[in-house]
Amino acid sequence: MKLLIATLLATAAGASFAAPTFALNHDPATYRNATQKAAADYRDAIAKCDTMSGNGKDVCVAEAKLARTQTEAKAMAKYSNSPASREKARTNLAEAEFTLAKARCDGKSGAEKDECMNNAKSVHTAALADAKAGRNSPAGTGAPVVTAAAIDKCAQATGDTKTACVIETKLSAVRDEAAAAANRTANAADNAGDKAREAGADAAAKTREAAATAAEKTKAVAATAADKTKEVAQAATDKTKDATAEAADKTKDATAKTRVALADTAITTKVKAGLVKEPDLESLGIHVETEKGVVMLSGFVNSKSEADKAVKVAKGIDGVSNVKSAIQVK
Repeated sequence: MKLLIATLLATAAGASFAAPTFALNHDPATYRNATQKAAADYRDAIAKCDTMSGNGKDVCVAEAKLARTQTEAKAMAKYSNSPASREKARTNLAEAEFTLAKARCDGKSGAEKDECMNNAKSVHTAALADAKAGRNSPAGTGAPVVTAAAIDKCAQATGDTKTACVIETKLSAVRDEAAAAANRTANAADNAGDKAREAGADAAAKTREAAATAAEKTKAVAATAADKTKEVAQAATDKTKDATAEAADKTKDATAKTRVALADTAITTKVKAGLVKEPDLESLGIHVETEKGVVMLSGFVNSKSEADKAVKVAKGIDGVSNVKSAIQVK
């Protein structure tokens, strides 16, 4: 419970990874020693979990994995504190926190379990967004805002009450941002409608004036003007149809690209989650990218067996069409 509260608070406040520093400390030996110690501590924790059973064991294992991920994230921050490494570390923490939250929800039942899972998913989504944005969700950036006062208020609670407070605070920020986005969209639509109505009224007035002028002329001139009006109207109609068709084609292309991008992002997330779940794999040192279903792995591991295991995990993810590995053994 304490581990879950601490990590949720850290995610909400953007701790450890929010400092805008780009200093690099290339010390592979120190980084390797830190990750090896994390792995050793993880094995000891798992050994204690093996004496348990049922949901208690699942929670114990998830807590052990989260502790290992936190240690590896701190090591990465010292080894290479760049925007990319901070994003990766916060993403890994978000995944580990989500795994622990799901394990705790599994200990519940009925509507209480459903609500627990929904809250865990919402917090997970918000944490990933914060990690990708690389900031502590400041106001005006479009990301959910969680104030220090709200976090301090939650810190005063205990046990399950503290967990519920943190989750609700995060969800409230997400809901507030969604409402603000909806208002912005509605205002934009209203402005567009007003401009369209004004343009229509202006065009109607000009048309009436032109009709009155044409009526004062001879029938021959009126007939000629009518013919020209029809030609202009037809030309305008044809241009409108062409523009509409072109816009529709562009929309289809953009939609298709968006679907591919979303699918690639989902695959990348699943591969990372799969790597984190492997107990003897230093997943923090592996970088994952996906393009049109092809997963590309890079980074450093301690042995060839770890590199092979990473490739095997990636190939087992749904939607992966191929895996390319550039992982190097330290």
